[in-house]
Amino acid sequence: MSRVLYPRSFFTLLLIAFALAVVPLVVVLLQAMAGVDRFAEQSRKALAETTQAARASRQLLEETTGLERLARQMLILRDAAVLADYEIVRARFKASSSELSLLPLDEEQLARLNRMIDTEQALLERLRAETDAPTDRVALAGDYADLTLLAREMLDVSTELIDREMVMLEHTANEAQRRLWLFLPLMLLLGASIALGASWLIARPIRELDAAIGRLGDGDLEPQIAIHGPADLERLGLRLDWLRRRLGDLEAQKSRFLRHVSHELKTPLTALREGASLLADGTAGPLAPAQGEIVAILQHKSLQMQRMIERLLAVQREMGGGGLGRLRPERLLLGELIEGVVEEHRLAANARSLGFSLDLQKVGVMGDPRKLATVIDNLLSNAIKHSPAGAIIGLRLWREDKSACVEIVDQGPGVAEADRDSIFDWFYKGAAPPGDQLAGSGFGLAIAREFALAHHGSLELMSGGGPGATFRLTLPLAGKNTEF
Repeated sequence: MSRVLYPRSFFTLLLIAFALAVVPLVVVLLQAMAGVDRFAEQSRKALAETTQAARASRQLLEETTGLERLARQMLILRDAAVLADYEIVRARFKASSSELSLLPLDEEQLARLNRMIDTEQALLERLRAETDAPTDRVALAGDYADLTLLAREMLDVSTELIDREMVMLEHTANEAQRRLWLFLPLMLLLGASIALGASWLIARPIRELDAAIGRLGDGDLEPQIAIHGPADLERLGLRLDWLRRRLGDLEAQKSRFLRHVSHELKTPLTALREGASLLADGTAGPLAPAQGEIVAILQHKSLQMQRMIERLLAVQREMGGGGLGRLRPERLLLGELIEGVVEEHRLAANARSLGFSLDLQKVGVMGDPRKLATVIDNLLSNAIKHSPAGAIIGLRLWREDKSACVEIVDQGPGVAEADRDSIFDWFYKGAAPPGDQLAGSGFGLAIAREFALAHHGSLELMSGGGPGATFRLTLPLAGKNTEF
């Protein structure tokens, strides 16, 4: 796996991931704001231009009307003072026309404005000539009236300019909207890609930590723990690997301790049993009845201690190489496994005239067959041990929702109320059944529950209404195909 460059801390990684995921949205927001600014600026410019055009065209009409009135007075009065007033009004006329010419007029409007300016210049020359050589005054007055009509037509410039600016504004808005709709999916896709990549980077060390902790919990201490991520999580991975090595050392020490203790106990125990056997055989001379009882007790207790040591070693073997919870699962039919365990106990049951009542549905589970067989074996051994002669032991298997349920019911005395909360505890031994002088080791039900929990199931002592004890084992089904 290629090395991924991570920041030094997980918090910094979160900040970088958040910032990168937000960047596309910020870009979209900035793009939208730029479009709004362009639209607002164009709107302000359009408003200013249309307002200026409306004002200038009205002033131009007023000034043209004033020029026409002064021209008529000049034609009638022939007064030089009137001509001076005309020049004043004409100056304002030229200023208004210049103001209009600076606006964004189209070619037709600009040509109309220029024609009006040229017409006024020609009329002024004719008016000046009229002071020296009278001409057709009526025609000149009519031409000034036509000039006023041209100025009146210029009033439409503001309306036309408003319409054109509105079209441009609509085009700008549509273009901004088109860009936004084109840009938004791309940025969202980019943001989603960044978010997914950041999520993978964030989740990767967390998944590695979770897997490492799960392996430690299952007792798998072999693989080295290496976390790839920010420096603080890598340090945490190193601490977990130290814990793995420490647990391995403790597991090895425990195994050595159990082996040594078992060996040390077996040596004097063997001598004790051999000595008791020699005494019981009369090798050292005949025994009195009281002495014989003492020797019998020694033989019984030595045998009991030997079985407890063997059971302790068996538990140690189960816990070695991965612990109680380490499984080698495979798909299996639980009913066939139960039938196999029942057959192994058939001889022991026949010796006490015990029978079995089997009601097993065809149910498939995913599990470790050896450990599930150990669970059934322990439950069935207890049922045989505590059932009276001639009793029937019931075994039932059925499917309930997404679980496989197994019940083993005996007809013995049941579990005492004082023992119900403790029977699954390690080393806890309940009362021995009548006639059985060898008490249990206190491991069987504890191991059975551990195996059930390792399969994500449960093992419970049910509160039955009748005599005897009822144990229920619940296991998850093997996926969609529960029968195979």
